[in-house]
Amino acid sequence: MPDTPISQGNFVLYKQRPARVLQAGERVEIELEEGKPVKVRPKDVVLLHPGPLERLSDLHPQEGDLETAWELLAGDTTSLAELAELAFGDFTPATAWETWQHVADGLHFRGTPEAVEARTAEAVEQERQARAARAAEKEAWDALIARVREGQIEPEDERYLKELDDRANGQRPDNRILRALGIADSPEKAHGLLLKLGRWDDAVNPYPLRLGVALSQPASELIELPDEPRQDLTHLPAFAIDDEGNQDPDDALSLDGNRLWVHVADVAALVPPDSEADLEARARGANLYLPESTVTMLPPEATRQLGLGLSEVSPALSFGLDLSDEGELMDVEVVPSWVRVTRTTYAEVSRRLDEEPFKTMYHLAQLSEERRIEEEAISIELPEVKIIVQDGQVLIEPLQPLPSRMLVSEAMVLAGEAVARFALERGLPFPFTT
Repeated sequence: MPDTPISQGNFVLYKQRPARVLQAGERVEIELEEGKPVKVRPKDVVLLHPGPLERLSDLHPQEGDLETAWELLAGDTTSLAELAELAFGDFTPATAWETWQHVADGLHFRGTPEAVEARTAEAVEQERQARAARAAEKEAWDALIARVREGQIEPEDERYLKELDDRANGQRPDNRILRALGIADSPEKAHGLLLKLGRWDDAVNPYPLRLGVALSQPASELIELPDEPRQDLTHLPAFAIDDEGNQDPDDALSLDGNRLWVHVADVAALVPPDSEADLEARARGANLYLPESTVTMLPPEATRQLGLGLSEVSPALSFGLDLSDEGELMDVEVVPSWVRVTRTTYAEVSRRLDEEPFKTMYHLAQLSEERRIEEEAISIELPEVKIIVQDGQVLIEPLQPLPSRMLVSEAMVLAGEAVARFALERGLPFPFTT
């Protein structure tokens, strides 16, 4: 029937729905099951039977044997009219509709009214199995959603919940569980649901993965510490002042008369420019301090070899700073060194600020701070906290604004100023900040 023009009384298909042609022309007027006439383009309808079809209500279910017809035709192609005659003994609007519904179902037949393919037995069996799998999947999905609504999960839900994990970790753009529950689809909402279900607890931290931050430790190899000249400053008591529990001491202070020495871990000694370790450290940018762990920018071996105070004697890059009575930086000495460092805490040093060498160190830091404030430097004091996970519990500890913190921070500011001056005087290309 491919070239048969549409005419009044034809039985047609419109958007997979049965329709009766009321009037043909440039626009075809059809009647749908609701009884309301609709005008459509001729190309929007497919002729199923020439009719005449008086009423759509005449399309009653028909008794026939489509399965036997399929067995006879398996692997062959026929037309809708021939298939209806074979299965029902007649080609009428009612048998055409019954036959077409089986074709549209797609299990035994598929195609168009002009060319209906009877699928092979193998294809039908594969389709049956696929439908059974889809039905089982739907049943499992519906059971999952019902359980989640009640705040419950089972071991068999793992594959679905892994998708929810990935959404909370920012590894998927959307999540079907959230949509099925009518919950806003976002990593934050996924996180909240995982907490509610008890799959995650407060110790799970999704933010590094959301931000695409590397969580593995660097694996690049370091060179051996070069045998190069270093100034021996081990006669000066040096102190690495950090919060209690710090694992990577990378700076220390010592005093030689009125000269303040700032020592920093000499990373460049083990990490030459453009080496594998250097390139990886550049890509990471900084150590990542998480409540549950620390992910370093350099291999852990760097801390073991260079951490100030982790060995009896440590290699360092040291800055000798001479200040005037007004806190002005007068002279700078920069040397590779050996230092003997004692590790201590801000709290301990704050209790000993009336003892040497901390008393003089603190006085020099005060002079520097006063000078900078007179030069209209701005100091913004914000509350700080330390967040750790201990035995599965999240601990948030406020950091007290101890005077020893000012001592260390001011010493670092002075060291930065000294390095900037050192670079300017020698024309070294350094990054500068204010």
